[in-house]
Amino acid sequence: MADTGQMNGAEWLARALASTGMSHVFFVESTLRRTLLQLSDLGVTPILAHSEKAAAYMADGYARVAGRPGVCMAQSVGAANLAAGLQDAYLGRAPVIAFTGRKEPSFQHRNAYQEVAHAPLFAAVTKFSTPVETTVELPRLLRQAWRAALADTVRPVHLDFNGLQGDVIELGQTSEPPVLEPEKRPIPVHRPVADERDLERAAALLTGARRVAIVAGDGAAVSGAGPEVLALAEALGAPVATTLGARALVPTRHRLCAGVAGSYSAPPANRIVHGAELVLFVGCDTGDQMTHSWRIPPIDTKAVQIDIDPLELGRSYPNTFGIVGDPKASLARLVQIVGRPVRDSSYADEAARIVADWRETMTALVDKNTAPISVERLCAEITRALPPDGIVVADTGYSGIWTGTMVDFNGAGQGYQRAAGSLGWAFPAALGAKCAAGDRKVICFTGDGGFYYHLPELETARRCNIPAVIVVNNNSGFGQNLTGVHRISGNRPGRGEELIRFGPTDFAAVARNFGVRGIRVEQPGDIAPALHQALATDGPVVVDVVIELEPRAPEAWLPA
Repeated sequence: MADTGQMNGAEWLARALASTGMSHVFFVESTLRRTLLQLSDLGVTPILAHSEKAAAYMADGYARVAGRPGVCMAQSVGAANLAAGLQDAYLGRAPVIAFTGRKEPSFQHRNAYQEVAHAPLFAAVTKFSTPVETTVELPRLLRQAWRAALADTVRPVHLDFNGLQGDVIELGQTSEPPVLEPEKRPIPVHRPVADERDLERAAALLTGARRVAIVAGDGAAVSGAGPEVLALAEALGAPVATTLGARALVPTRHRLCAGVAGSYSAPPANRIVHGAELVLFVGCDTGDQMTHSWRIPPIDTKAVQIDIDPLELGRSYPNTFGIVGDPKASLARLVQIVGRPVRDSSYADEAARIVADWRETMTALVDKNTAPISVERLCAEITRALPPDGIVVADTGYSGIWTGTMVDFNGAGQGYQRAAGSLGWAFPAALGAKCAAGDRKVICFTGDGGFYYHLPELETARRCNIPAVIVVNNNSGFGQNLTGVHRISGNRPGRGEELIRFGPTDFAAVARNFGVRGIRVEQPGDIAPALHQALATDGPVVVDVVIELEPRAPEAWLPA
């Protein structure tokens, strides 16, 4: 490869991506073949997935753990599937860069085989999307996409390459140096501190209120604001609730940790936040999930909100004093301004009692040592097995509720990544997360309903030797929907269950048929040894845990 002068687009693209320190890219054949071969020569591993959505989910998991862009790519006919896979990255604030091929302009608007307009497909799930018509334009547009992915609220971007496989761009020439960024920085790339006067007013509002609760969201997690959130909470005597995506932001056993708020919540957090006089939202989009449709806290509650995106300020709660700034940097200054005021501890004491009382009610399920296995026991064993720097990747639905309420995290190295709504996301995302995690252990928590979506990626995990531990909560159905089916069927036993039941399937046997180690668990006492063996294995492992359909996840509290 030449160091200076002209080079073709494939060489430029490969060298530019490799220069960022990227370790893996994720794709479905056939696209950008020349680039992928060049990347491999440069030490970047191409991971061939079995579907475009899986490739997007892998890039998403990679980006969230790396704190840097993850790349996925597909040819023209796969563009719609790739776009669908970006929804979770968009909602979950992950800097994914998607490349697609597109048939040449002379083919457009002439019923070209397998061709549809790509721009509308990506409009809703990216913050920047553009065609790349010539190789000369590639450096400028990729740099712009890279900046857009990392700026402010991080989200996916998309480049649509000229040529069915992007080959027109690969074969063209450019003399640009293959550099994307002058300095490698993890997200957030920019850390603006909020205006001093705004922070002083926020400090006055916070110290002037007796019952203050903090709700830290996904934006706070992206910013790495855990220590600052906890410091301010201790200064104010303020209980801390989080969104599901920020579950591991602070130590979940800390006396001030109230748990996950909203609809995917255990009862304590909602009761505590509902009882606040003033709520501080930090990097929190105040959407319906984390507020239980704007009832937690009540819609007229006074609020202070800190966010990097000014459009989020006061979006849902009208009595909001909004502050624009990076959550971590702005909270650090706010902690200094607040100092160590004398505070009434009664609200914090009340919150700690509510959490402790609820945990006590769960003891019997956590300690249950007889079959059928309780999911609470499974979560407790994952808590005990997770290394100090381990990562849990959870699917949506009950997988998110159970791990978000029953798996504890140290707030100092352990990570938690959750699906922002796409069932089946967790397994491929866990493979991508492990590609970025190096020696850190990754445990995927999914139900059998989610695992079925991307079973073929077991072959990918084996072929590429990605040593993730896949825990399948196997209840032979969509267990979260059981109550709804019973309700509409008049609570007649068994009626309607064919709408949500499937299986039974032995996923340990399925894994072995793919050449992956599989461990079947049917007794509570076997969970810990299975997790120990799986974490010690230098390769992918499926731990198939047999659960019944009936158990309900913790239910969120709402006022009468």
